Amino acid sequence: MSDMIKDLSELRMSYQKGELHEDQVNADPHEQFLLWFNHALEAQLHEPYAMSLATANAQGRPHVRTVLLRGAAAAGYDFYSNYDSQKGNDLAENPYAELLFYWQEQERQIRVSGRVVKIPEQESTDYYHKRPRDSQIAAHISTPQSGVIASREELQQRFQKLHDNVEGKDMLAKPEFWGGYRLEPDYYEFWQGRPNRLHDRLSYEKREGQWVLQRLMP
Repeated sequence: MSDMIKDLSELRMSYQKGELHEDQVNADPHEQFLLWFNHALEAQLHEPYAMSLATANAQGRPHVRTVLLRGAAAAGYDFYSNYDSQKGNDLAENPYAELLFYWQEQERQIRVSGRVVKIPEQESTDYYHKRPRDSQIAAHISTPQSGVIASREELQQRFQKLHDNVEGKDMLAKPEFWGGYRLEPDYYEFWQGRPNRLHDRLSYEKREGQWVLQRLMP
């Protein structure tokens, strides 16, 4: 087998599906986010609530992964994780992060940046108990998340052991090391693909409590 991939330099597509104009967007970036997000839901795109989460540790080394949006309000965007995970460790050292939503079918992208805080414990508990039972069990046994484990079999054995121990119980307590985070936005960027790489990019930056809208170069 060749260790070379094909020449990628000629692979490209032309973006034709939309436009983005300053006089047609909402003055509130969260309302604009909801408009696009609801368009993605209505189009029944695959997991439009999936988002890339970029964090960095105290040394500035970045890490990025896909997580699921579990709440969206003007106050912030919620996701859940193990507090002892790589993302949890990064956020403990450097509380700033960025979210990226990319909806290929609509040739749209949204970036949302800001400070991340833990959401109130009761909110985390309430959400935990809405999750499927097996997902609750997985949160208990997958710790430390991102830690090394000897084999898939060991992971499955841990899962089955706890599954058997809690069978018949009405409620499984939320682990103390698991809960929610909220990214409190101070910057948004909306990207709409356009022909000839002359893409539309509009940013909203929070300055002295007000959102400032600007067009960016492609």
